[in-house]
Amino acid sequence: MTSDKPRGELTVRISAMPADTNANGDIFGGWVLSRMDQAGGIAGVERARGRVVTIAVEAMTFIRPVRVGDVLEVFTEVESIGRTSMKIHIEAWARRFQTHVAEKVTDATFTFVAIDDAGKPRPIPAHGG
Repeated sequence: MTSDKPRGELTVRISAMPADTNANGDIFGGWVLSRMDQAGGIAGVERARGRVVTIAVEAMTFIRPVRVGDVLEVFTEVESIGRTSMKIHIEAWARRFQTHVAEKVTDATFTFVAIDDAGKPRPIPAHGG
C-alpha cells in the first residue's frame, strides 16, 4: 500500500529526538501530526499568500513507527482550492537512522482556511505566490 516515492514537495525535515518518545521508545504520533500540520501551514501560507488556519484533518492512519534518530520528512501537495479554503495532501516519511532507507509512515489530507488580520475567512488568490 506504500508507494516508493513521496507525493508532493519536501516542506519540513527534522530529526526525531528522545524527548519526543512514548513509553515504548517510539516517537509520539502527536509529534508527527504536529510536524505535518506545520508543513501544511507552510504550504498553505505560500499558496494563500497570507495567514491560514487548520480546520480539519481527514483519516490519518499510522503505517509504521518513527524512531529516535530517524529524520522525518514531510511532503505537501495542494489538492484543491475553494473560495477561502484549500485541501493539502500531506505525507510523512521516515529516513531511517542507520540505513537511510525512506519509509512512508503516514499521510492525511488537511483542510486550511485563509484568514485576514481579524481572523475572518478571506478569498484565496487565483494564482499562488
